[in-house]
Amino acid sequence: MYETFIDSVNEIGQDKYVKKLTTLAYFKLFLHAELQGRDGLRDIANDVLCRDIQREFGLPSISAAQLSRKHNQADPALLSYKAWNLRFLFPLAAWPSFSWSC
Repeated sequence: MYETFIDSVNEIGQDKYVKKLTTLAYFKLFLHAELQGRDGLRDIANDVLCRDIQREFGLPSISAAQLSRKHNQADPALLSYKAWNLRFLFPLAAWPSFSWSC
């Protein structure tokens, strides 16, 4: 398939004209939200207010509406492929619980 996640994003033009929320940042943010058990887009957007998360994901801020738009634009096949590969590399039970100081 694709060599890396970034190669696949570039190949299909997923981030063409994107200024703020790249597909990689989106994927990492939703992975973090899943691991932390966030209930909705507002909770995820509130997480980005934490400076440590801003640095980690390269996002100064994000709104629930921006997350929703990205969610509607994201290629599900690309994201499910990446999530499927991560499942084999890192069993969910072995994943650490992230705790940034916010």
